[in-house]
Amino acid sequence: VQLQASGGGSVQAGGSLTLVCKVSRGNKSTFAVGWFRQAPGKEREFVSAIMWDNSRPFYADSAEGRFTISRDAAANTVQLEMNSLKPEDTAVYYCAADYPGSTFYVESSSEWQYWGQGTQVTVSS
Repeated sequence: VQLQASGGGSVQAGGSLTLVCKVSRGNKSTFAVGWFRQAPGKEREFVSAIMWDNSRPFYADSAEGRFTISRDAAANTVQLEMNSLKPEDTAVYYCAADYPGSTFYVESSSEWQYWGQGTQVTVSS
C-alpha cells in the first residue's frame, strides 16, 4: 500500500481546503483510509476515515459538520473537504490506510499500518 497526500495550504479562518490521498492498494475488499493530524507539540489525532467498500464515514467530534470525507474508486483517491476552517485546525495532515479486522478502532493511530507523508494546513485568524 502506498499513499500520497496533497492539497494542503494556507487559508484564513472560515475558508476551505480539500485534501486528497492517492491510494495504491491490494485486492482485499475490506480496506479503510483515514486522515490524522498533528499540531506542533501535540499528539497525532484522528480526523476522519472511510471504509472503501461501502463508503461509511467516521468523524472526530472536531470535524463533524465541517469536514466531509469521500472516496473515488475509479481514481483511487480519498478526499477530505474541510470547510469553516479554524486556526485550531492548523496541523500537518496525514492519510493512513489499513485492512481492518473484525475489531478496528479507527480513532487510534496505532491501528493503522500504512502512512503517507504529511501535508501542511495553516489557518490564520
